[in-house]
Amino acid sequence: MHPVRTLAALLPLAGALALVSPPPAAAKALFDAVEVDQSKFVIVSAPIGDGSRAQLNIYEQRSEARPCYAVQGGTPAVVDPLLSTFDFTGICSRYIDGNGYSLRVGDNDLGSAYRLSVVKESGDTLLMALPTKPSAGPEMVVARSGGSTNGFLLLVPEPGWKLMRRQYAGRTLGHVYVYRDSWPDAGSAASAEQPAPAAGG
Repeated sequence: MHPVRTLAALLPLAGALALVSPPPAAAKALFDAVEVDQSKFVIVSAPIGDGSRAQLNIYEQRSEARPCYAVQGGTPAVVDPLLSTFDFTGICSRYIDGNGYSLRVGDNDLGSAYRLSVVKESGDTLLMALPTKPSAGPEMVVARSGGSTNGFLLLVPEPGWKLMRRQYAGRTLGHVYVYRDSWPDAGSAASAEQPAPAAGG
């Protein structure tokens, strides 16, 4: 058989195999996830503009020099972002977009396949993990406030969700994961039908 014709015949088969091949294992192993002290962090729904929309903020208390935030009890609990009133360098960390946080499930780093969005729905404020690629996975409720106002609200993680730190080659990085050990079952993945995001994360 002519070698050029043989190659041409194999190209469609190679393309089909590429479609079903799993992602390279190296992509999963590039970063590690390490434990953090959950009590040093708050997950916050931060208002945008008039407060009708919101975005995800994560605040970390790194030093005891002065408080980075205050939480006022209630349902929903309100967060006072004290770090916005002083130079918090070395005292607090603030993660406000996809450069500072991303989604991870087990060994799967999902920053390129999911976005974290705050959604206001049915009197509640939810942190949703929303897929950005076909077949990336289900929509998932990550945290909720238990109510809705136009201020800064505390988002309480759903069972199984927590924060972890990204690590590379044993070096801790300034990036946090919104993390779960495994995918939630279908019944607890999402609480409502196709909620419209209030803002992208």
